[in-house]
Amino acid sequence: MPRTPTAALGGGCARMTRSSKFEQILRGRNSVLDVPRAAKVRTGVQEKSNVAPKRIPKVWEWGASMVTVQGSWLWRELGGWCPGNSACLSAQSTMPSFRTGNGDVLSYEDADGAMQMGVSGILIARGALITPWLFTEMKEQRHWDISSSERFDILKDFTNYGLEHWGSDTQGVEKTRKFLLEWLSFLCRCIPVGLLEHLPQKINERPHYCMGRGYLETLMVSQNVDDWIRIR
Repeated sequence: MPRTPTAALGGGCARMTRSSKFEQILRGRNSVLDVPRAAKVRTGVQEKSNVAPKRIPKVWEWGASMVTVQGSWLWRELGGWCPGNSACLSAQSTMPSFRTGNGDVLSYEDADGAMQMGVSGILIARGALITPWLFTEMKEQRHWDISSSERFDILKDFTNYGLEHWGSDTQGVEKTRKFLLEWLSFLCRCIPVGLLEHLPQKINERPHYCMGRGYLETLMVSQNVDDWIRIR
């Protein structure tokens, strides 16, 4: 089933427009953690309506030790950095800031390109769910044509960690299955390097129905939930 965008539910980047709830979350986090806390904000929820310059000073007041700023609006916008970043950062002068180059990073080329924009560093979210080996590719500056068996080993590790954490009883199995299927809804978006017509894959690209180089790979690039169940 199609997902309802988090912002439409008042979460995600829309949380910064709900100042009371945002404050409760940050102050609540401060009450249970004894390590420095960071908060990540976007420039805003709607284009040409930057909320971050007003919100950043409050984030500092509510107990964050550092703020990271992503210069884009909603997740469906491709490209993670825009001039709005500068306006956001000028809203505060004493609070440690981390101007991020995140937004749709799915390859080492994307990461390198972001770093060339003069950012402090990179945050990666969905890209790591689609290709968990992305960090190895970034470190080694290469594309990894990871085999279906290697991908399956990652899934087995994930499942074992889930059962170890939640238990192997009925409730633990159901909890692990829930998160496994949720992750597979991202992992299936990865088009194996050996099947790509051009490199690198962009985060908005989806694999069309295709035959993999083996039965397991075919299941892994399928958009069909029944195939994900067969994998597990």
